[in-house]
Amino acid sequence: MAAIKIPFITVGPSEPHTHTVVFLHGRGDNVRNFVASLANSRDSRGRTLMEAFPSFRWVFPQAPTRRCASTPETWPQWFDVWDVRDFAANEDLQAVGLKEVVPAIRNMLADEAALLGGRWNRVVLAGISMGGATGAHVLFNLDVPPTAGGRLGAFIGFSCRCPFAGRDLAGMRNVLGLEGVPEHNRVIQNTPVLLEHCADDPLVLVQNGRGLREILRGFGAQVEWKEYPNGGHWFHSPTGMDDVVEFLNKHLNGESSVNIHTTFHQGSSSAMDLS
Repeated sequence: MAAIKIPFITVGPSEPHTHTVVFLHGRGDNVRNFVASLANSRDSRGRTLMEAFPSFRWVFPQAPTRRCASTPETWPQWFDVWDVRDFAANEDLQAVGLKEVVPAIRNMLADEAALLGGRWNRVVLAGISMGGATGAHVLFNLDVPPTAGGRLGAFIGFSCRCPFAGRDLAGMRNVLGLEGVPEHNRVIQNTPVLLEHCADDPLVLVQNGRGLREILRGFGAQVEWKEYPNGGHWFHSPTGMDDVVEFLNKHLNGESSVNIHTTFHQGSSSAMDLS
């Protein structure tokens, strides 16, 4: 079955393009609001992430709108959740959406790697909340040939958890049953991972974030964990943003300055425009 098409917006680089970040928003959000809100989270030098990395292209996909199974509401969400107070309740429901969006995001990553000459190790996958949880399952089900870098540039998760916690890697993959999934764990092993979580997060409790950390480490990932005393269910600023800048500079050798222009466009033949 063909993957669904996910619309997106982009923030283009103001210097020659060297890397791309595909950034997944949280449940109930939309990309335009998310991009505007992200600009309010700055590092200690007063820079947005986009200002800190002027050679980066930023891609913000829009989650599909889904009717909630447990309520009459309809939300933009990567997958449905039966009970946000107990993520394990009726957990199989979460697989329905993940089976749809994970292949689509893999295709988007492939498109972005193609723009960079096939260098997957210059593509970063990031997500907050449900976007981070979705990104984790993309990482679990991703195969990158060694000739294309053998890994992503990085995976960064903010205020997120792991759906289907408690399963081994084969079990995680079997839940979705996707095609094109490797038998090895090399992409997970070789992709640098940063997880950030605020201890006072009222929606995705910090112990859920710690659980994702241990799951990734158990699958062979090298995880940097950053925990902050406050900040709620959002990015920690400025320290959390400083940590992202340091992490990306360390693993991608990014350069920092300002002057970013924003564009809204098709981006590739496999995506729809939101404008």
